[in-house]
Amino acid sequence: MLPKILFRLSLNFGFACIAVVCYLWHEMLDVNLTLAPFSLLGVAIAIFLGFRNNASYARFTEARLLWGNLLITERSLLREVKSLMPDPAEQARYFTSLLIAFTYCLKHQLRKTDMRIDVDRLLAPSERNSVLNSHSPCNTLLLKMGMWLGEQRRLGRISDISFHSIDSNLNHLSSILGGCERISNTPIPFAYSLIVHRTVYLFCALLPFALVSDLHYLTPLVSVFISYTFISLDSLAEELEDPFGMAPNDLPLNAISATIEINLREMIEDDEKPIPMKPDHHCLLS
Repeated sequence: MLPKILFRLSLNFGFACIAVVCYLWHEMLDVNLTLAPFSLLGVAIAIFLGFRNNASYARFTEARLLWGNLLITERSLLREVKSLMPDPAEQARYFTSLLIAFTYCLKHQLRKTDMRIDVDRLLAPSERNSVLNSHSPCNTLLLKMGMWLGEQRRLGRISDISFHSIDSNLNHLSSILGGCERISNTPIPFAYSLIVHRTVYLFCALLPFALVSDLHYLTPLVSVFISYTFISLDSLAEELEDPFGMAPNDLPLNAISATIEINLREMIEDDEKPIPMKPDHHCLLS
């Protein structure tokens, strides 16, 4: 977080130094800013930042719950398919490839990255083009899973009760997809973010000129510390607003996707599992 806001803090430090250098000059002109308006404005900014951070964190929390439910639902789907099908080994392997492909396609769709490598790795050549050329690859994969399930029912391989149970989990996958798309495609209103940005930066730029009469040469130190509080909260809210990005505070979708693939491949006793991702510097996952 600090490297991201370091330039803005440097600007504040520069304004504070200017305030110290010009203190005698604007005192001669009888221009003296007091801390009273800044105290009132600081309270108002803190309230606005609190609302914005709460809204951003709510989006982050919902996204985290959706991806947690994705893991649970895909485990349940594969468990049902493997336990209810008469020839589970062959059918479960095909269904697993669709589930894993759905996970990676959802990750790439949310991050707006190229999904071709994962699709080529997971799907048969006959199915790749229909997924890659689709406007919504994840929805296409859901359709393939639904058509496969309907075919198993028509062939009498699963009962009506089993069909409805598996189909219910497929509908849950569709709900997870819709929830992720809603978060990704509906940002916090730009006007609200813009007002908070401008107010915070104006407050931090003028603050040294109100502090200098009392703090003198300590003004840069105190001003930077106060500005760090406001600017870091504003920057954190901006990161959490899009929880599917690749910033340090966003969801580690690469690690979650790899975990889902490992879990599903273990359920079908497949040894071609990816290596589990470990935190970078003991704290960061991509």
